Amino acid sequence: MSKIACSDSRYTYYREIRNGSLQTIDVHEIIVARSNGRIIFLCASILLLLLHVSNLAYLMNQESQVIYIVGALLLSILVIISSQLRVVQKERVVIMPAFGVQLETYYWSGRVSRRLLSVGKILRPVLNEIVTPVRCYWSLALVLDGHEELMPVFQESQPPVKMLAPIWKALCAATGGEE
Repeated sequence: MSKIACSDSRYTYYREIRNGSLQTIDVHEIIVARSNGRIIFLCASILLLLLHVSNLAYLMNQESQVIYIVGALLLSILVIISSQLRVVQKERVVIMPAFGVQLETYYWSGRVSRRLLSVGKILRPVLNEIVTPVRCYWSLALVLDGHEELMPVFQESQPPVKMLAPIWKALCAATGGEE
């Protein structure tokens, strides 16, 4: 079992090669760093919401104060929970040449999303450059047999091309395609 790693300010890439008795399993993992700015912004916006509601409650009569404050607290808790559900912890590509490719997404809430694609359905992995008016980034996608659209390998994160290139090469080798 060997591990290879490279790191960026936002992403960390690990590659692990597991040699089994029947086949070699190639695991590529991209870990997304947790953003402190996002947490600070969320707490500041909740604090502003509570201050605004307490100001409204102060202007109202005593009976309405309790209702507004409890409502603001429930809304704040709902915002915190909903913002944490979709935050990605890591994304993993498990390549099993004889069986298929498994795409896994791990969220901070503990939820795990897994998709298994047969090697026979993958026509070719492609590395796309996506240009927007604001920025330019790279995406790794799979051309699947019987599908009109490309299937992105990383659904939630946008790692840099230096981390996508080894995954693309391993997918090309597993699917029998040329680089």
